[in-house]
Amino acid sequence: MCCHILKLGVPPNAQLSRCWTGVKSHQENVATKDHRRYARGLIEQLESRVHVGPPVHVTEIVSARDYLRQSDFSPASDYFSRLLQIQHRLETRSKAPSLLPAKRNYGGEAAGHWMQLQCAYDHVILSTCYEGEFNFKQGRIKISHRFNQEGRVDFVELKFLRSLQPVLNGEFRKLLLVRAFQELRKDWRAAEAFVLEILPRELMFLYPRIFDCKRSELFAWLLNIGHGLASDLLKDLQTRPVNGSVLKNGRNPDQLCMTAIRSDDVARSILEKAALLQSVVEVGGPKTAVVRYLGE
Repeated sequence: MCCHILKLGVPPNAQLSRCWTGVKSHQENVATKDHRRYARGLIEQLESRVHVGPPVHVTEIVSARDYLRQSDFSPASDYFSRLLQIQHRLETRSKAPSLLPAKRNYGGEAAGHWMQLQCAYDHVILSTCYEGEFNFKQGRIKISHRFNQEGRVDFVELKFLRSLQPVLNGEFRKLLLVRAFQELRKDWRAAEAFVLEILPRELMFLYPRIFDCKRSELFAWLLNIGHGLASDLLKDLQTRPVNGSVLKNGRNPDQLCMTAIRSDDVARSILEKAALLQSVVEVGGPKTAVVRYLGE
């Protein structure tokens, strides 16, 4: 009995070297840290270009996939699935009828405001101007809201057209910027955001007592202005006569009149979704906040 048990046990000269060697050789066929860093940057750049341009070519996706394979990335890696999503997005766009240029620029009077709408790929930027006076100085700013294809705000931006401090003329300031908005679901309900710590005094042109408001209320108000303008623009377009022609803006020959938005399915769809939304902003620090969309 004793001898039988010894035969079934581990031999006295047993060694782990072969098993260890097998594990080591398996680890050598795994992507290195440098490979992962390069792949992450490559994929993020392609994802960004899908949204903001320039266009991604099929050969670039093939090249990126070859790099992942040659660098021993697992087929189950998230990078392969992200490349597949980029490919699907490009295929969807190539099948869609291309009756409009990739980037469109509309402008003119609407709902009592001068407005500009820029449409590119899968987002729009809706802008309007405000002007006023402070300490006997005249100023003028442009406030822009960028909306994604589901009507969510990507950022709220201010441009100094005529600043109270002339040195700032032509400068831009991101008042609120949703963090990594290009990587979020397009129909996100809550997202972290960066907010500008020191706000331009020219915001008084929008509302004289704006700086008496709590920061959470102030940023929510700035964000929701864009949703309100989208609603006002759509209502204005509904009341205008339809003449079936696409007219140029008299002030800017490269800019289409606002009525041409009626024939832009992408722009109109985004505006319709944005017009239905309202948000709240929770400020967590001098430069950070959380944006939450209310129930739809």
